[in-house]
Amino acid sequence: MFGMKDSDSSSPFSLGATTLIAEGTDLEGDLNFKGNLEIQGTVIGNILSDDENARVRILQGGSIQGEIWVANVVINGHVKGDIYASKQAKLAAKAVVEGNIHYNLIEIERGAEVVGSFVHEQPQTNVTAFPKEGRDEERAETTKKVEKQSI
Repeated sequence: MFGMKDSDSSSPFSLGATTLIAEGTDLEGDLNFKGNLEIQGTVIGNILSDDENARVRILQGGSIQGEIWVANVVINGHVKGDIYASKQAKLAAKAVVEGNIHYNLIEIERGAEVVGSFVHEQPQTNVTAFPKEGRDEERAETTKKVEKQSI
C-alpha cells in the first residue's frame, strides 16, 4: 500500500532528491529539506519543508521527537510531537503517533496508533461563505414578496 508502484506515478510526492537518515543514526536539531526525507534512525528536533511537494517517510524503526511541518507525510515508525501535513498524511500499520495530526487528506491502516487529536485543515481559498442565518432571512423575505405578488 505504501510502496512505490507504477500506479503511484501520479502521486503528489516530490520527485526531487532523497535524503536518508539511516538506522543507527541519531540527529539532534531542526532539519530543513527539499524533496524527500526518509528516516530509519532517530531525529530529536523539528522537521520543516517549504517545498509544496515535499515528503517525509518515517520507516519502521525510525523515530522523531519534535514537530513535523511538511506537505506529505507517511508514518510507519514512532512520532512524539504534532504533525502538520498541508496535503496528505498516511499512517501505516506500525505507526505510533503521540501528538495531534493536522491534515488536509488522511489515510490510516489498521493497526496504526494515535494518542492525540485529528484536526482537519482546509486549504485557504478566496471564497467567503455567507452566514447561514443571513441566507435564511433573505429566503424568508423573498418568499413574502412572491406571496404578495401572487395575491
